[in-house]
Amino acid sequence: MIYLDEELSFKEAIDELERITESLESGELELEESLRLFERGVELVKYCQEKLNSAKSKVEALVDSLEGGFKSVSLEEAKEGTAKEDELLQEEEDQEP
Repeated sequence: MIYLDEELSFKEAIDELERITESLESGELELEESLRLFERGVELVKYCQEKLNSAKSKVEALVDSLEGGFKSVSLEEAKEGTAKEDELLQEEEDQEP
C-alpha cells in the first residue's frame, strides 16, 4: 500500500490522477512503472472518495441542522424543481393586472 500524505488536498490528488492517466495512456512506460503508477492511482481514487464522502456527510449535517426541513435531492430533481418554480412565477406574472 502506498502512503498518502494527509496534507494532500483533493485538487492535488485529482491533478496527480490526471498526470498518472496521461502517463499510462501514453503507452511509453515499462510494465513495472505502469503497475506502480496504477497502484498509486488506485490509492488516490480511494483517498478522493473518502474526501468526497466526508464532504457529503458535512453538507448533509449542515442541511439537517437548518430549520425548515430541507431535504437532499439529486441534481436532476433540483433542475426540475427550478423549472417548475419558474413556470409558477411566470403564471403569477401573467395573472397580474
